[in-house]
Amino acid sequence: MTSQILLTLDPYPRGFHLITDQILDAIPEFPEAGILHIFIKHTSAGLTINENADPSVLTDFEQIFNKLVPENMPFLTHTIEGPDDMPAHIKATLTGSSVSVPIMNGKPILGTWQGIYLCEFRNRARARSLVITITS
Repeated sequence: MTSQILLTLDPYPRGFHLITDQILDAIPEFPEAGILHIFIKHTSAGLTINENADPSVLTDFEQIFNKLVPENMPFLTHTIEGPDDMPAHIKATLTGSSVSVPIMNGKPILGTWQGIYLCEFRNRARARSLVITITS
């Protein structure tokens, strides 16, 4: 059986934001076993699963991504939406648009130090839509 939920996240500032609880709170119940799949319907933000214990990890992520893909690169041609737009698309490609988590014994199985993150790459982002699919 498959079920889906559309979850709209309020706008977040640029950076990496733990959204695990928002996702889990949106799901009324989990099957005994299956897959939890989360897809973001945007091209300038991404999703990732990573360390959720030390907030400095998020600061480091932001700094590294900005070094890898800085704004105002003179050779970019897609600039109509501002200097952060094309770098946001590239960063979203690096993180990806979806994550999957196994469901076991009626609950999602994340590692001890893992959380699901919204990777917001725009300076002035709008609300973001997630499609949550549960397959049993």
